[in-house]
Amino acid sequence: MIYILMGVSGCGKSSLGALLSEKLGWPLYEGDDFHPQENIDKMTRGEPLTDQDRFPWLLRLHDVIEREGCCGGNALVACSALKRLYRQILLHGSQALGSSHHRDAVPPLHLPPASPDICFLFLHGDYNLIYQRLALRKGHYMMANLLRSQFDALEPPSDEENVLPLDITLLSITDMTLEVEKHLTSHKKLLVQ
Repeated sequence: MIYILMGVSGCGKSSLGALLSEKLGWPLYEGDDFHPQENIDKMTRGEPLTDQDRFPWLLRLHDVIEREGCCGGNALVACSALKRLYRQILLHGSQALGSSHHRDAVPPLHLPPASPDICFLFLHGDYNLIYQRLALRKGHYMMANLLRSQFDALEPPSDEENVLPLDITLLSITDMTLEVEKHLTSHKKLLVQ
């Protein structure tokens, strides 16, 4: 099973990922570690990333997901995955770039369905709460003033995208961990049937 922890910066992907990694004994791949230096420099200057900036980064993460999936491994991947196209790139790599690369781009119709062994954990919540978290965060290149651009770009995943929504305004990190463990247990039961 591969869980992709997604949502805007500051929603708690890394914190939840670290806790799940510890509890489940699975590797955690932190999406921030896969950004090219140009992207980090841009965000440090307070400039939002464009689709063209994100594509190489998403393709690197696709390679990680593909590698883990091919060997039957379990893994956690933390990645904002704000748009449907980005999530399709994570799942299908460059095949998903067959469509135009504008804001309303949709993946090509011929893409196969997502593997049931890959699930998006969508951490979402109130803008003001997340902004406060970002403003307090030290030593990270993602600046709080970029949060609005992430909310503007966010296309919440639909049910057909194999998603477990986690509302950070209602659930503590412990509660979210329990929700993921319940999901994993029910997924394993489905595989046995």
